[in-house]
Amino acid sequence: MIDRIRVCDDLARAAEELGVLPFFRSGVPGWSVEERIDPAVWFTGEEGPWEWKGQLAFDKRCVYGKFIRNKTAFVSPEAFRDLANWRRGGYSFEARLDEGLVPRAERLLMEYISAHPCALSRDAKRGCGVVEGYDGALTRLEMQTYIVNADFRYSIDKHGKPYGWGGAVICAAEDWLGEEALALPDGRTPEESFERLIARVKAGLPGVDEALLRRVMR
Repeated sequence: MIDRIRVCDDLARAAEELGVLPFFRSGVPGWSVEERIDPAVWFTGEEGPWEWKGQLAFDKRCVYGKFIRNKTAFVSPEAFRDLANWRRGGYSFEARLDEGLVPRAERLLMEYISAHPCALSRDAKRGCGVVEGYDGALTRLEMQTYIVNADFRYSIDKHGKPYGWGGAVICAAEDWLGEEALALPDGRTPEESFERLIARVKAGLPGVDEALLRRVMR
């Protein structure tokens, strides 16, 4: 397991090894970019995870979004299949919609990004018709894995250099990753997917408190 993340490739490999890697401290010791990052690239003038998140998401080396306790995490493409199967409980968004399980704000947001794939989140907020509760609706859809971050776009200063935190580019998971990227063997249940995720993190974090890990993952 990579103990110290120094460059973008280190972060991608750490996410691949663990399957799911929260950006910030999660409550599970050692299970975050924050705890594994080289201090030289954490809130310094050097390029670091703030820039890498967009690179990894855009190149589809990782899936990025609010996936753990409403906070951001990097997920390997393979593990994302299981995360989606578990978090969705076997429901596609359309099936959830047909059964009346989708609140209005989430329905409007999904309708907007389906019509405007890879939209800036701030544009979606203005255009989807959700006057209040947009941020909560977006977070819930990310936690359910229906929406992912595809990139981050930055403002450019007069010298042609990007600055600021960057605006999130959001997309429906199937539109960005492709239907095949979420396909699983027939018969794998959501609970089986959850157990696979737990086993993968445990393998990368020997001695982890499994009960704690399970609480945080849920």
